[in-house]
Amino acid sequence: MQSSSPSPTRPSGPPLLLDSLAPADRATVGVAMPVSVVFTHPVAAKARKAVEQHLKVSSSVPVTGAWHWFSDRRVDWRPEQMWPSGAHVTVDAALDGVGDGNGRYGTHDYHHSFTIGAAVKATVDVPGHSMKVYRNDALIRTMPIDAGSPSFPSWDGTMAVLDKARSVRMTSCSVGITCDPKNPEFYDLTLPWDVHLTYSGTYVHYSTGDPQPGHSYGSHGCVHLSLADAKWFYDYVKQGDPVTITGSPRGKAAGDNGYAAFNLSWSQWLANSATGAQTTSAA
Repeated sequence: MQSSSPSPTRPSGPPLLLDSLAPADRATVGVAMPVSVVFTHPVAAKARKAVEQHLKVSSSVPVTGAWHWFSDRRVDWRPEQMWPSGAHVTVDAALDGVGDGNGRYGTHDYHHSFTIGAAVKATVDVPGHSMKVYRNDALIRTMPIDAGSPSFPSWDGTMAVLDKARSVRMTSCSVGITCDPKNPEFYDLTLPWDVHLTYSGTYVHYSTGDPQPGHSYGSHGCVHLSLADAKWFYDYVKQGDPVTITGSPRGKAAGDNGYAAFNLSWSQWLANSATGAQTTSAA
């Protein structure tokens, strides 16, 4: 009688799945782009070290970096300093069979690879009403801007570009300012050339209500450019390029308000890491 070997067993329970893994596979991104992993369900604190140990970041240029838990569903990885331009990066999430501490187990692995593009960086001087764009540390363009008003100031700090769209409908209701059409702060506009910086609604874009920026505080927190400059900036930047705003009284955007990882100091970043700093191996 021929015996058969037992079939491998898998832990019982519902699956541990990812809601998203950014950046997208084969993307080219900017030097401030984190690796951002969002789970569909909470990961218990007791399981986070094991989960981190199964999330591997490799790069063609070795960098020191670490994971950071923003919540029980989101964990991001960033290098201590910004990525070197030209680096090739891979993310291997070997989660098959890994538990989340709440009864869920991974059922398969994930693999993403991406490239760090040119080091494009933008700086916004709020009181100076000016934006400067650099490529590999060389100044490319200086543009007049208007940022948030004293009543509705812009976020300070460094925010990596989340995404961009040729047009976006922007309403005062969606960002919690007012839903009352009779309120003088009410707006409902569809505006072009929108570069997205925060989940709370910060964009760099053109506004029909502020067509010639450079002299006032003309927004509810966004950064306004002229129509020509807004299109140029939209065409020039990519996801992960850092935009650093200074001189606004609001304070820095939270690290998980989009991709604002570099608004945290390295010690703050490590404080929410289960495995600590690591140097990447070759991708």
